[in-house]
Amino acid sequence: MSNSDSDAGLKAPAELLKAQSMANTLDTAVRLPIIGIKVGLDFLVGLIPVVGDAIMLLASLRIVHLGHKMGVPKALKTKMLRNCLLDFLLGFVPFLGDIVDIWFKANQRNVRIMEKWWVSENKQSIDAMRAKMLKEWKDGQQ
Repeated sequence: MSNSDSDAGLKAPAELLKAQSMANTLDTAVRLPIIGIKVGLDFLVGLIPVVGDAIMLLASLRIVHLGHKMGVPKALKTKMLRNCLLDFLLGFVPFLGDIVDIWFKANQRNVRIMEKWWVSENKQSIDAMRAKMLKEWKDGQQ
């Protein structure tokens, strides 16, 4: 079996990769000049009262849906939904909601939940691949 064949089983699922990309766009795509804090579309579009927050809620729910397609357990999806709802509700508080949105990155939090779950589900395969790669490296050093 070639390296590419053995690595194929360890690639993150397409849903997780898509969720990671979306979370980066929604939460950290742009660095604010002078202060250097990263924000994304969630912050920028969320500045539009009500409509912006509603649009960003739909985008956040897309990440939860990707988690559902991956098979993320119900308890974790509930936690993800709670993050989305909290982010949405904070958006209704004038000014303060926008400031909090800079630091409370619900989409990134949700992707971390998905990543941790996927890694825990694939721990044996990941550990086996790591051991194999370490052995190959050690053999190459001799």
